[in-house]
Amino acid sequence: MSYEMIALLMFASMMLMMMTGQRVFAAIGFVAVVAALSMWGTGGSEMGFSAAMKLMKWYPLLTLPLFIYMGFMLSESGIANDLYDMFHVWFGSLRGGLAIGTIILMVVVSAMNGLSVAGMAIGATIAMPELLRRGYDKIMVTGVIQAGSSLGILVPPSVVLVLYGMIARQPVSQLWMAGVFPGLIMASMFVIYVVIRCRIQPELGPVLDSEERDIPLSKKLSLLKAGILPLLIFFLMTGLFLMGITSLVESSAVGAVAATVAALIKRRLTRQVMEDTLRKTLGISCMFMWIILAAMCFGSVFDGLGAVRAIKSLFLEQLGLSPWEVLILMQLSFIIMGTFLDDTAMLVIVAPLYIPLVAAMNFNLIWYGVLYTITCQIAYMTPPFGYNLFLMKAMAPAQVELKDIYQSVTPFVAIMILALMLIMVFPQLALWLPTQYYGG
Repeated sequence: MSYEMIALLMFASMMLMMMTGQRVFAAIGFVAVVAALSMWGTGGSEMGFSAAMKLMKWYPLLTLPLFIYMGFMLSESGIANDLYDMFHVWFGSLRGGLAIGTIILMVVVSAMNGLSVAGMAIGATIAMPELLRRGYDKIMVTGVIQAGSSLGILVPPSVVLVLYGMIARQPVSQLWMAGVFPGLIMASMFVIYVVIRCRIQPELGPVLDSEERDIPLSKKLSLLKAGILPLLIFFLMTGLFLMGITSLVESSAVGAVAATVAALIKRRLTRQVMEDTLRKTLGISCMFMWIILAAMCFGSVFDGLGAVRAIKSLFLEQLGLSPWEVLILMQLSFIIMGTFLDDTAMLVIVAPLYIPLVAAMNFNLIWYGVLYTITCQIAYMTPPFGYNLFLMKAMAPAQVELKDIYQSVTPFVAIMILALMLIMVFPQLALWLPTQYYGG
């Protein structure tokens, strides 16, 4: 059997195992180990051991549990609730104002967290009940929360971009900067859509009652204080890193400490909050570790087969596809895989194949990291098995049915596809900021 067929068989076996419901790390690792032992005998076991040692020596990996801890601490301590109260007062007098405030809340939470799960939890448990109680359309509200929470994997400090940087050997600071403008552009497009939709159909996003709107200016100004702590945490964490004062790992530690101090200042650092935060942090961190370990083992076997060179030859030489056609096919494959995999699994499964192929086609790997992340956002919200769709169903009130969730994402997926096309056609939208800051 040729090496190309072995590589194809490995990939097909892995996808088949995951479609049967096996855990992602178990499917990836099992196929890698079986392939290594079958081709290289007992000596193949050293590939897995080497991958484990390489993982343990990855100093930047310390950032993952620290970023995750920071996000859960801010969420569990209720600081995000304070932010929503502020947006509720300041945007309630506009048609669709609370939906706009929810999108802005998601951007702020993303800047504090780096994951989409926390934003989804905050939006579904805090914002959605308030929006529904005030007569907002449940379909539009559901779409707003799903689209807004997806920004967590694009806006810095995105954990997904940290993982991409580790695997693609690209500087995380440049990846974070590359995600700023695309994230803000996408959030702005969401806001514009809500404004236009609510102007055409005012009943979808009614203004607040006069009793709720008529709040003294002094109280409105006092509510602005709710935004000071999150902004301070974001500056301490991201600002110090981009200024070169702290390293990536030190920056994540600053963010974790700052989030804990913020909860302490707010008098919300209880035993229960700390216990819930640590338990969730440990669970997510261990999941990431196992998936990355399995993927590195799989990648080493794949690389040993020469599969990357073979697929490059297939696409560019035998089939005669242009680099742009190959890139579009790669993005479509991400969307398909995203119907049943999360972003981390998608990245580590195809990284050994796609990243060297992108580099071989002379595309910028920083730019491609942004494309990958936006495609993950689209995949998260694409029926029938989008990751965010079922998270929303699990967290939403009973009155929000699955068909409502499916219907709600259509306009936002269209907006995301438009944003993806803009970034593909105009790479400088992602590359201008890191180029200006770092040069070259």
